[in-house]
Amino acid sequence: MNETIKVLVIDDDDSGREALALLLRSAGYEITSAATGLDAIDLIDHDQFQVIVSDLFLPDKSGLDILQHVQKVSPATEVIVVTGHGSAQSAVRAMKAGAYDYITKPIDFDELKIVVSKALDKQKLLSENIYLRRQLQGRFEFNNIIGSSPAMNLMFERMSRIVKTDSAVLVSGESGTGKELVARALHYNGPRKDRPFIAVNCSAIPETLLESELFGHVRGAFTGAIKDKPGRFEAANHGTIFLDEIGTLPLHLQAKLLRVLQEHEVERVGSNKTVKLHVRVISATNADLENMVKQGEFREDLFYRLNVIPIHLPPLRDRQQDIMHLTSFFLEKQCRLMGRPPCSISKQALEALEQYSWPGNVRELENLIERMIVLTDTSIISLDDVPSKIIGDNKSGAVFNIKMSNDGIDLVSEISKIETSFIVEALKSAKGVKARAAALLGINRTTLVEKIKRLKIDAVG
Repeated sequence: MNETIKVLVIDDDDSGREALALLLRSAGYEITSAATGLDAIDLIDHDQFQVIVSDLFLPDKSGLDILQHVQKVSPATEVIVVTGHGSAQSAVRAMKAGAYDYITKPIDFDELKIVVSKALDKQKLLSENIYLRRQLQGRFEFNNIIGSSPAMNLMFERMSRIVKTDSAVLVSGESGTGKELVARALHYNGPRKDRPFIAVNCSAIPETLLESELFGHVRGAFTGAIKDKPGRFEAANHGTIFLDEIGTLPLHLQAKLLRVLQEHEVERVGSNKTVKLHVRVISATNADLENMVKQGEFREDLFYRLNVIPIHLPPLRDRQQDIMHLTSFFLEKQCRLMGRPPCSISKQALEALEQYSWPGNVRELENLIERMIVLTDTSIISLDDVPSKIIGDNKSGAVFNIKMSNDGIDLVSEISKIETSFIVEALKSAKGVKARAAALLGINRTTLVEKIKRLKIDAVG
């Protein structure tokens, strides 16, 4: 075996203990033995065992005493108890107290090996789950939501105030702004971080299936309901449910959702029994729910239930100063995922990104960065790698975006930006042919070449 698995065998019967030790040692485990409960407790306090196989009845301590001590000092260790045929009730008590399993005497060695192996499989699965949860918590820390603009700082302050509460949160913002990222950050940094986070996109599930998906159903509730099925709310019990695109929820389901939020219980489709819930609800929408309430398209009482704590994510066009940080983050992320050396972006290419309106917001920026890295062989993203759609979007407003501040402006720099924008647009239209681009701009080719050199414009083809 690649890693040493340490097993502690506890039995006051010398021959039985030695037989168990020999059997498990032959299966590749490292075995330590103890004849009394006190000796076993001393070993447990000074060593780490993956599995303990203990007789239920010892001269000084019981197997239950051993189990209780293990749960205090080494809760990851799995305990298997051994008992006689006449002590089944004691074995059941041990199972209820947290033992992994029990086997009866006389011991079937094949059965024991199977039980030990399953106990180790369970332990490995739990370890992997813990590791994944830690990875998720790290991934969704607040500092992984990129932004330093005033609007983002205001959002971070509000998140830090509500992260430890159970209050309902409504996250609003355009598509692609990162609403689910905010919801996950609230969950994985709060007291429910070790409980489930269940995300439901209400607009992606057909209306005929949505009620069953959210609230579950019982066998025979409708055609195709061949067995009982819990819904997403039950799956999220003691954790968080994230209801994305909540504005698309049909009115008749809005009424049922309101009852779930009010009564803290859910009733499966086709059942008259209720299941108690303790779930934090975080909703998200890119629609104007207040206007939908006025239009009668969304229940007012449900809106107030969901909107206890509002959080608004500003569109990327309103947080231009964050584009540089987001671009750097996505460049590093995508290069790492693709196994490529670190990439950077030229000043002119970054300026083009900063001037773009980003209708798809942060999601559009991340997708663009990925595409540019895939399509370029160099380590520097140049203006030539930026799609003409984005550069074209800049040109239409390049001149008119200049505003005079109280401190004045750098006129030479601003004029250089405007010149660069028009020259790049002309070169792209002329497919890199400088004579044709110069004609489009109404200047001589030599003048264009001098400007390209002075402004350090990347080659455009």
